[in-house]
Amino acid sequence: MAATVRLFSYGTLQKTSVQLATFGRELKGRADALPGFTLRKVPVPAAIRYLSRGMRHNLNAVRSSDPGTAVAGMVLEITPAELAAADGYEAPARYHRMKARLRSGDEAWVYVHRPPI
Repeated sequence: MAATVRLFSYGTLQKTSVQLATFGRELKGRADALPGFTLRKVPVPAAIRYLSRGMRHNLNAVRSSDPGTAVAGMVLEITPAELAAADGYEAPARYHRMKARLRSGDEAWVYVHRPPI
């Protein structure tokens, strides 16, 4: 496989069906956590509710004022091209992709909530 990057997922990208549809393969991963974040219910933009089966809210990672909090998820090993595909998958929800240090000490890309401007 070509060079890989780490992507931390706490949501749908952990699902095999989503991985197959987005990347054309099932990804390998391991459990980890995103410290300093918590999950918060945020509105799903009206324009993409059909992607979320009509749900009006999703749980998204947001910074926490409590440094002891963490969001559990999986670290996935993907290629740079697959990271671009993940960007496309997450774009309708207007997530912000950022690098973060995980509980394990590894650095990974993660999509977090971007409040509306």
